[in-house]
Amino acid sequence: MADQELEHLPGKTTLAPEVLLTIATKSALSTAGVSHLAAVPGGFNRLFRRGNHDGVQCAIEDGIVYLDLYLVLNKDINVREVSRAVQQQVARAISEITGMEVGHVNIHIEDIDYKADE
Repeated sequence: MADQELEHLPGKTTLAPEVLLTIATKSALSTAGVSHLAAVPGGFNRLFRRGNHDGVQCAIEDGIVYLDLYLVLNKDINVREVSRAVQQQVARAISEITGMEVGHVNIHIEDIDYKADE
């Protein structure tokens, strides 16, 4: 098929919420200074018994993605710098992979991981 014909094919693409959760999770965990995600009591994932994305809450309103990430950070890091890096990395990944606009990425620091010393 010619490129012009491909542009006019009928159909739509839908995105499961788990896709956004996976992108946010992987992006946050790949940021230097992030140890792991913290559990979110009573969150979306608990309601639907999804354990892979416990530290991420996601809402979509009018096509805009709003995220809350609950993180445990490594010791001896700058909390502000790591938080901003996570916000930027997650927002960029969501935008680039899905083409959706990101309204906000709120970061909640739940703890610092000192277990490596024990």
